[in-house]
This record gives sequence, structure tokens and C-alpha cells, in this order.
Amino acid sequence: MLRKLLFWSLAVLFPFPLVQTYDSLADDPPQLKFYIFLGLIAYTWWLLSIALSVRPSWLHRFVGLPAIYGLHGMLGVLAVVAAYVHREFSYSPSGLARDLGDWSFYTALAVLCFSVFFMSGWLVDRSILLLRAKGILEKVVRHQLSVWVHRLNLAVVAMIWLHVHLLVRVNQYFAFMVLFDLYTVTALSAYAWKKWIAPDTYLMGTVVSNEARGGSTRRVSLGLDSKSATLQPGDFFFLRFEGAAAVSREWHPFSVTDADQKTLTFTIRQHGDFTRRLEGVEVGARVRLEGPFGRFDSIIQDRDSEAPLVFVGMGAGVAPLLSLAAAHHTTRRIHLLWAVRRPEDAYYRDVLEEYQAASGDRLQVTINVGRFRREDLVGTLSREAVKKGAFFIVGPNNAVVANQRLLRRIGVSSRRIHQERLTM
Repeated sequence: MLRKLLFWSLAVLFPFPLVQTYDSLADDPPQLKFYIFLGLIAYTWWLLSIALSVRPSWLHRFVGLPAIYGLHGMLGVLAVVAAYVHREFSYSPSGLARDLGDWSFYTALAVLCFSVFFMSGWLVDRSILLLRAKGILEKVVRHQLSVWVHRLNLAVVAMIWLHVHLLVRVNQYFAFMVLFDLYTVTALSAYAWKKWIAPDTYLMGTVVSNEARGGSTRRVSLGLDSKSATLQPGDFFFLRFEGAAAVSREWHPFSVTDADQKTLTFTIRQHGDFTRRLEGVEVGARVRLEGPFGRFDSIIQDRDSEAPLVFVGMGAGVAPLLSLAAAHHTTRRIHLLWAVRRPEDAYYRDVLEEYQAASGDRLQVTINVGRFRREDLVGTLSREAVKKGAFFIVGPNNAVVANQRLLRRIGVSSRRIHQERLTM
């Protein structure tokens, strides 16, 4: 909790030097200064949002990607609100500066609306109607298009940067403009480095197998050129297939099914426009990997070794939970709950049976056809697990939200529920 509080304080701390510098130099009326401050805050929030979108490696182990994505999304919303107030109540004698401000605002608003619907689960994960509408629209709006629309935030920053440089009221203060440009260059340099330079330093691997598992899942194994020394159980990577004509070159996140540091196995549900084309990836295809990411194992290590662990996986969401079970089934009490669509989709039943046999009765496995309902959880989970257990949920976004609600209703504290949804 303290880590997340410190992390979220970035929203306040990051704009402060720029706002304070302008306040100390400018002699505008207090009311006008306030609206200028809002514009500066909105701009720095967009810059911080861009910086967070590159998934800083030094930050993800500290708070986890869900927290990074959460702040990224909230900054986008708050920046549009602050920009709206700034636009409505401030003024500029420069016509081009006004036009640039208007264009940047409406572009940012359009990107926000698009991203909230297509790239986050804020709405669609909580409404079946909106989820169905998104599924229909995604036949036209492909994931790759969504990514490029999201990158229009770079155009927003460019327009605002020029907007500020055209304002005589602002550009007359040399020290402020130097700091303003330093903010901009730092954020955009971090983005450019991570997107175009850093990938050359990422792990590389080769597809050694690509097999169907069940009706809509594939098991893809990659032989790495070098070991992933920092890999922990429950981690995931962002993958990009190099030169594979059947799939997009955009990055996509997938969880590791086991803890082998040399050959990584991914269990992937074929759901979106990218994953449906995975069957076309041939053995020998080259893959670039960014990561690993994840905090599940760190959370487990920090907990009392006597407290039970409860893993809840939906479909291919069992993948990271399998690696956690492999690492801890002989030392921790674990109850793994796996919801599958059809009996034949329980393709890791034999692996789980091996873990159970070696666990000394520490591992309990419950496989259910269809999602777990409240009565299933009440009848399956022990009273001790509900009161003291740490819960780890992995699966489709709407299913994760539904299971979180069920667990809270039967008495599980939200502080003991952990999940890693990978929406931005």
C-alpha cells in the first residue's frame, strides 16, 4: 500500500517544479495564473503518461504493471479535464496558438474516448452489452489500429509544445522555457529509446513448438538464445514475432507456464485478431521478448508461509498459476481453482495431478466446467482460506472483475486479492 501511495504521488510531484517556476517568474493576475497552472499540469500529465506507457523496468517490480497502467489511464482522464478548464477560462492573443490548443484538446479527447472503450476494461468489463458491442466493432477496429490511435498522444504533445512557444505571456521567461523543454525532451527521449533502441537489447528466442490445446488455445514454446536470469514464477513477457507474416509485429503480453529459464512455454487463448493467427507461426520463427514482468511471486514470498494460497484461473489464465504451483506446491498450502469452458479444455490436468502427488497433500485442485459461482466458492474454499488466504486471479478481464466481486461478497478482503489484467 505504501509503495502504491508513493507511486501515485507522482501525479502531484511531477508537475510541481514547472508550476512553481512559472509562479515565481510571472506577474499575471492570480485567477489567470490558476488557469495557466491547469494547462501546465495537463501537459506534464500527458508527458508522464507517455513515459509510463513504455513500462519502465525499474518501476514494474516496485508496484507492478496494473498500478502503472492504472495511473497511466487516470492521468489521461485528469489531463483532459484540466485542459478543458484551461481552454475555457484562459485566453491568447495569438490565433495560431489558440488553434493549436483547440486541436490538441479535441485530439486528446478523441484518443481518450477511443482508448477507454477499446484499450481499457473500465466500461466493457462491467457491461455485457458494451462488451458485445466492442466484439463486433473489433472486426473493423483491429488492435494494431488501436495502438496507432493511442500514439496520437505524441501529436497532442507536439501541438501543445508549439502552442506554449507561441505565447508571449509565457515564452518571455527563459528559465521557465528551458525547464519546459527539458520536461518535453526527457519524456519523449524515454519513449524513443524504449520503442526504437532498447528492443535491440531484449531477449531473443526461436519457436521450437506450436501446438493446439483444447478448442481455442495454443501452447507455444520458445528456446531462448540466453537464459532469462530474472524470471520468477508467475511472470509474463511481451512478445513480438520477427518476420512472421501471419501475425502483427506489435507487442502482446503472455504469461509463462513454467519456470524454465532457457525454454519458455506460453499457453495462449486464441481470442483477438492477433492470437487467432498464431497457428500460422512456424517452428523456427524468431521472437523478441520484453520482460519479464510480474509481482505474484514477490507477493507470495512476503506473506506468512503458513497462510494458504488460492489460485483462480479462467481458461488459459491458468498459465502463470501453473508456474507458481510448480514453484511452491511442496512448501505452501495451495488451492488451485481452474474454470474451463469444456471438459477437454482441462489440458493441464495431468500436470496438476503430478504436482498433487508430489505435494504431500499441500496442493488441492478444483476444476470446474463454467465459471465458479458464489455457491461453488462457498462450498469449495475452506474457512481459513477465506479469512487468511492470499488470492491470485488470472483470466479474461470481465471474468477477473466478476470473481473479485464474488470473493469480496463471501468475506475475502480486497487487500488479499491480487490480479494482473494487462489492459492499458
